[in-house]
Amino acid sequence: MRRGSSLGRYGRYVYVARAIISVGSVANRLASQSRVCVSVLTVIVRRGIVDRREQTALARKEFTSDTVAAFVRASTPATSGAREALVARCAQVSGVKASEVGASVEGMDDITPCVLPEAEVYAYLVVLMHLIDSDAGEAALACAAEAVDRIKHFNRRTMDVLAARVYFYYSLVHERFGSLEDARSTLLALYRTAALRLDEIGQETLVNLLLRNYLHYNLYDQAEKLRSRVTLPQSRSIQQQCRYLYYLGRIRAVQLEYSEAKECLTQAYQKAPTSAKGFRLELLKWITIVRMLLGEIPERNELTQPEMRVALAPYFALVQAVRLGDLAAFQAASETHGATFDADKLMNLITRLRANVIRTGLTRINTAYSKISLADVAEKLGLPSVEDAESVVAKAIRDGNVDAVIDHSASVMYSKETTDVYSTQEPQNAFHVRIAFCLDTHNEAVKAMRYPPKDKKSDTKDAARGSRIDNDSGIDDLDDLLDGMEDDGDFF
Repeated sequence: MRRGSSLGRYGRYVYVARAIISVGSVANRLASQSRVCVSVLTVIVRRGIVDRREQTALARKEFTSDTVAAFVRASTPATSGAREALVARCAQVSGVKASEVGASVEGMDDITPCVLPEAEVYAYLVVLMHLIDSDAGEAALACAAEAVDRIKHFNRRTMDVLAARVYFYYSLVHERFGSLEDARSTLLALYRTAALRLDEIGQETLVNLLLRNYLHYNLYDQAEKLRSRVTLPQSRSIQQQCRYLYYLGRIRAVQLEYSEAKECLTQAYQKAPTSAKGFRLELLKWITIVRMLLGEIPERNELTQPEMRVALAPYFALVQAVRLGDLAAFQAASETHGATFDADKLMNLITRLRANVIRTGLTRINTAYSKISLADVAEKLGLPSVEDAESVVAKAIRDGNVDAVIDHSASVMYSKETTDVYSTQEPQNAFHVRIAFCLDTHNEAVKAMRYPPKDKKSDTKDAARGSRIDNDSGIDDLDDLLDGMEDDGDFF
């Protein structure tokens, strides 16, 4: 009997997990020697093995070159070509010889190395995280390229989760230490391979990485083309789904589809874990700008949360300027915090808010004054000239934002008096239209339920009777034909 055959359809995964758990014993030895907890893949969920990311993230803060090198030596066999290369990467960070790094960690001699490729890929992942935390840019770029090349040689569903994490760090390394554009062709090739191999975890991860790659260079059209042509897997993780909604919301906001952008960004904010504070802060910045572009004013408590108050201070100043319709305050906030807005890639959307600020200020003026000169309007709105104020007021009147008229000869704006709509005939006309529609619908339904007239019904009966007589005559003719054939002896 093959190993794991008695465990059902997941027997192979159980076998792989047990083998990798042996690597976990190495991590436990390292924890007892150097107080570092290196967590390994130990849980089997659905189709494969799921990594314990939270435990690995906690242990990652205490990674050292010695413990990582000892982990690599103890978990990978001596015949593995990646073993010495990974140890050399750790030695490059610590500045010692490869034979000396990790030699001080004892108690690893009785550990049996794991020969499965999943253990080797996990060793690549641990070393890559250590290189990134140590700011070893060149070594991290080389290690990430080696890990990706190694993964290409295997087509194992038990490696999908590990491969997706390696792809993520491959993109992160290029973003921090190199050019993110250099990783684009590799990510596209990896996505094609993942689609052919039905690697759902790899597909959703690579789609998000490619969208991030395009948006990093403001290539929104290419990002939308990619998004519209890829087929997303049905079963998706919450983390990848939040990232996809975030990137989709950014694309829709740039394309002036603010309602859909707000919906996507809000869903991502609601689904994002509370521990992802940086991601939630980024979402809240985009949601604030998109809501103001839709004419909404965010609540004060949304921008004054204790853990986000300092980071959201520039956006709070913008909200105050838009709420008051103060163009001078809006321009001052844009100039003061321009570097922050550029870093957040929101300066383009914030520039569009200028029209909203002017419209809000003009609405407040229209409500407060029944008659005001265009020169005063230009002064209150912070416009450079009377001609600009006249064009702004004319556009607002045409769009229906303000109910006023302009006296061009006197350069004066007259606000129309607000009357009670219920004292006019407008409500009666609206009800009349609705009642007429309901009556027409009722009459059409009654007509559709009527029976056909009597003369038509009699014609139908005569036609049915005639067809029945024809059928009977046809049957009689067939009986006569069969009798004649029996008489001639030609029936059989």
